[in-house]
Amino acid sequence: MGVGCGPCCKFFVGSASCCILVALVLYICLGGSTVQGDYVEVIELNNNWSIANQNGTLKESGVSLPSGIYSVFGNDILESYNDINLRWLSYDNFTYTKSFPFDVQHYKDAHINLTFHGIDTIAEIRLNHRLLGRTDNMFVRYTYDVTSILEEENELEVEITSPVLAALAKAKILDAAGRSVPPDCPHANYKGECHMNMLRKMQASFSWDWGLAAPSMGIWKNVELEIYDVALIRDVDIDIARNDQDGVWNMHVTCYLNVLGRKNFYARLVFYAVELLDKPIVIDNYTVDPISYLSPSIEFDVAVPIEKVVTWWPNGYGEQKLYPLHLTLTTWLKDGANLRSKSKSQKTLRVGFRTLELVEDPTPDGTGNTFFFRVNGIDMFMKGTNYIPSHILPENQTNEEISYLLHSAKEAHMNMLRVWGGGVYESDYFYDLADSLGLLIWQDMMFACAMYPVEADFLASVREEVLQNAKRIAHHPSVAIFVTNNENEAALVQDWYDTFYDLDRFKEEYRKLYLANVIHELKQVSHKSRPEPLVSSPSNGKKSAEDNYISPFPQNNNYGDVHFYDTSQDAWNPAIYPRSRFVSEYGFQSLPGQNSWDRSKKDDEDLLTLINHREHHIEGILPILTVVEKHFPLPLPEDDNYVEALIYFSQISQAMSTKVETELYRSLRDTNHNTMGALYWQLNDIWVAPSWSGIDSYGNWKLLHYWAREFLAPTAIVALYENTTNSLNISLICDELEVDTNGLKVVANIHKWTQLLPRYSTEWDVTLRPNGVQYDKVIQLADWLQGEFTKQNAFFEFQLCRHDEVLSRTYFFPAHLGTAVGLTDPDLEFEISSRSCITTGNVVRNSISLTIQVKRPAAFVYIELLKPDRYRLSENGYMQTTPIHSIYVVFDSSTCYRLLRKSDFRVLTVNQFMP
Repeated sequence: MGVGCGPCCKFFVGSASCCILVALVLYICLGGSTVQGDYVEVIELNNNWSIANQNGTLKESGVSLPSGIYSVFGNDILESYNDINLRWLSYDNFTYTKSFPFDVQHYKDAHINLTFHGIDTIAEIRLNHRLLGRTDNMFVRYTYDVTSILEEENELEVEITSPVLAALAKAKILDAAGRSVPPDCPHANYKGECHMNMLRKMQASFSWDWGLAAPSMGIWKNVELEIYDVALIRDVDIDIARNDQDGVWNMHVTCYLNVLGRKNFYARLVFYAVELLDKPIVIDNYTVDPISYLSPSIEFDVAVPIEKVVTWWPNGYGEQKLYPLHLTLTTWLKDGANLRSKSKSQKTLRVGFRTLELVEDPTPDGTGNTFFFRVNGIDMFMKGTNYIPSHILPENQTNEEISYLLHSAKEAHMNMLRVWGGGVYESDYFYDLADSLGLLIWQDMMFACAMYPVEADFLASVREEVLQNAKRIAHHPSVAIFVTNNENEAALVQDWYDTFYDLDRFKEEYRKLYLANVIHELKQVSHKSRPEPLVSSPSNGKKSAEDNYISPFPQNNNYGDVHFYDTSQDAWNPAIYPRSRFVSEYGFQSLPGQNSWDRSKKDDEDLLTLINHREHHIEGILPILTVVEKHFPLPLPEDDNYVEALIYFSQISQAMSTKVETELYRSLRDTNHNTMGALYWQLNDIWVAPSWSGIDSYGNWKLLHYWAREFLAPTAIVALYENTTNSLNISLICDELEVDTNGLKVVANIHKWTQLLPRYSTEWDVTLRPNGVQYDKVIQLADWLQGEFTKQNAFFEFQLCRHDEVLSRTYFFPAHLGTAVGLTDPDLEFEISSRSCITTGNVVRNSISLTIQVKRPAAFVYIELLKPDRYRLSENGYMQTTPIHSIYVVFDSSTCYRLLRKSDFRVLTVNQFMP
């Protein structure tokens, strides 16, 4: 069972990829000194588990990890009303059991650890009826020395306690001591469970305003026997800094080791960087001076000439060059190691070379501090979104789904994702992929929207959680900044959860948790090329230090980052939005497409009733209706087409509102407001429900994500209404560092709702400002809306062109579309003009062309494929002002849909809902 230089890295502890580069493997193997039996060995224990509830009425065998009670006994949790109907599962206790043989004689001289990479959450672990330990944190890796416990035949038991009951028990203890920690329960509309903040588990599993309560429990990551004698490499951190004076990139390498026993030991480390170094680096300091088992790590420095390195860039600014590094560690005790000792461990990872700083300098006008990211010396506007877990059941998150979501973000020209603090620390695959795609990560630690306990055992668990996860992900070039919590400072000082009754205590506990513990641990992996952690989001950035990190108003527009939501005003009006330095949360709700609803409900269930059940916003469906009714002819609830219209109009409304707000923030970058970031809420969904997402839980893009490809494009034209002057401000936004300004012009068209093609057109020459905003023109609407044009019968189109190529376009609608004059039936017809299928492995890619014809302008043409497959359109929710338009549809399936019919598509326009 020893491993040498075989092709698979199954036994390479912590390996970042399945297979090491062939050249690197040969490099190692040809050294000639490797003994196949001397590598750390890993035996996976992921198959053939049994699970049963406490009284034995529920049993299942043959269970594979990762696993959880819902994925075993209630896998249809996302369907119908099962968020309520299956809740009883979370009130029971469950035991996982696995029997397995072990060759005790073969490993008689080895040391063996049993490692659980993730248990959700409160559990007791026994091996051969001996207690190994208890777990209380789903984000922590637990390791036990089982060398003397293993037998020829073994029984492993993991008894997991109901998280709902465990949280309640902890809350009662605090209440009895007069140290309650609010909020006790979520808002009633959440239909959730109480005391989420009592446990170190995914906070959203107890429910959220966008998600169901599914209080999971289970073994959500791998379980392994790790066989070695002294130590192994667990994590490697690479702090990379550019030194222009010496002409090198400095790499400070820290290897964090797991150690068996309580003895100091000796080590030899070989560091390979085949694309950067001519030969390996050997660290042999510790062959003479031993490493202390109390602080088992190895640190060293490597310098690489700047000219040998290709710089890593965020998406849209350059390539994402990543360099493979490989480390081999040999360890031994004073007496040395025999030939069969498990003395070697390995680690492979990839790094990118980039500089990154958070610039918080006083503004020239003296109104506050800037707040923006400078990457490789370039001041960059951060544009992107917030990421929630890809599945409400952590054991069901897949690489395929993560890949789809992150590639979708890249396609929409995003350069930053915020990993939100109520979910999970994402997988190695997530961060590896973010590195490859150039998506910077704003990394919250997993604390959100609550106060938290500060008892000694809770803080000890938190420290381990923070340190383990920070060590694991710190080396990634994509990880831009750590933030200790989501909205907890604002919640505290704005009394979201009635904290004012004991405010001094809560302030003290806040500082104890985040400053004395979370920040303290994060500083152990601080980087020269990463800003110091923020204590909260939103916050006033470094200005918060003046208030000891609890500011009276932590959303000051002149400092730090803000979160902004306003459900009472017209979301299409730019005047309602803050002029902030950086907006890290904002957004609007919409409903998933009707086909997604049909897939998640039973045939006899009323759709509107289900929508209202799954609408967890504390104001219910009202925020959606508020915006929709301001701009669209929504039918009455008793009308047959009400739900169809509500779904359709909610998506247009969400897309337009987010577009207006995002374009405003992008346009403010070169003003005194100096806005340099816009991360809307949110990228993805975990069930079919009203939410702020741009991609539904089946992976189908809502209109928001289609539109995001346009309003986040590197070059974009923006037309924002200024109500105080009744004018349009035309701005040209450019994120590109070099621009060809030859032949650039703006074409402005005035359309009437009664006929195709523009009734009036004008154009003017323009230029672009590289990595900036060109404030081009102010148009007085009164000058354009005269003669045959009125607010009700006309709308505007603006195109940014290079010669005859349209680079970007935008529209402005001067009146409520429900009052539009001439917006009538466009006589829309469509045909399937071509079909093709390409088979790759077991997947068939279907490509379809639709030809859409109209006789009058069609407003916001919406296309939905009525098949249970995830699909992608070339565009959606578009304005058709020409007679013929082509749309392309692509989807992967298990079969070729050569008989696809027009009835398999739903096509909607605003026109058809006009009174």
